[in-house]
Amino acid sequence: MDTQAVPSHAPAAFDGTVLITGATQGLGLHLARDLAGRGTTLLLHGRNEERLDRAAAEVRAISAGRANVRTYLADLSDLDQVRSLAAAVRAAEPRLDVLVNNAVAGGGAEPLRREVSAQGHELRFAVNYLTPYLLIRELLPLLTASAPARVVQVASMGQSPVDFDDVMMERDYEGLEAYCRSKLAMIMSTFDLAAAETAGSGVTFNALHPAHLMDTEGVRAYGLTPAVPVEEGVRPTVRLITDPALVEVSGRYFDRFTDTAAHDQAYDPRARRRLAELTRTMLA
Repeated sequence: MDTQAVPSHAPAAFDGTVLITGATQGLGLHLARDLAGRGTTLLLHGRNEERLDRAAAEVRAISAGRANVRTYLADLSDLDQVRSLAAAVRAAEPRLDVLVNNAVAGGGAEPLRREVSAQGHELRFAVNYLTPYLLIRELLPLLTASAPARVVQVASMGQSPVDFDDVMMERDYEGLEAYCRSKLAMIMSTFDLAAAETAGSGVTFNALHPAHLMDTEGVRAYGLTPAVPVEEGVRPTVRLITDPALVEVSGRYFDRFTDTAAHDQAYDPRARRRLAELTRTMLA
């Protein structure tokens, strides 16, 4: 696979409009902080109004008036709220240059307890895969109208194949395994979105593993020991958002700065077709 060298300097100013899901903590908040001083219009999503307001105030303060910051409240475990979020963005925003699907359900503090979404889907599959896919679909007209535009999918090097005989993991449930399956599903759909169905739209779709075991609430809740600060994941992600050299790069998976291979199932046409068919049924 081709590799990309680590940039030797910070990315240039970016005056586009960027929607970041899960922007009240962890990588999402750190991305907003980084972009705040670059003249970016930031659309921050969160599911807790108090935390969302606090994050927006912090980002506005960091920007010193350079960034426009607007907030969108939604629980992404409820697909109805995802649709409402997208409708609100379409109604209020004249353009959308970048969508960063960052919100995540991790392995969980009780990993053997299977949880479900508002629609009854396994929670990690819903939040980490169905929600980003639906949000892309709902916002694609606005992204296309703003082209060149980008979709950045915050995935993971933790990837496990989707079991099409038990997609909702009703047997032998374990939270981290559910997380890893959902992240591979996200990567599979990223590759499909970058293929012929969106060719010519001017929108690119890429996924990345930003950093290994960042010091986030989700990592600690599962009982893992963080290996790096959250800041380690910011530069690789901001690069996919802003780097002009990547304006036509699409359908790739990056491990930090390196264009590399995802799990084998991501390249299996039959598995991707089965996932796409299942997704259409679940979102109908």
